Amino acid sequence: MKPTSTQMGCREGLPEEATEAALEDEQFQKTFHHALLEVELEEGSLVCPETGRKFPVAKGIPNMLLNEDEC
Repeated sequence: MKPTSTQMGCREGLPEEATEAALEDEQFQKTFHHALLEVELEEGSLVCPETGRKFPVAKGIPNMLLNEDEC
């Protein structure tokens, strides 16, 4: 999640690693909730970490359909 939160600009307030103390901290929980559920990608692309394939996102909707040669 670290690279994604950095790219999306919501890294502030998130620790390098989630420790037991961080998981119990209310401010961390709010920041983590915001990063996971309230930040939206409107335009751009999602990149698969395994294959490197880019999936375009337009108006908040990702196009994750494969091409004929990728099936």
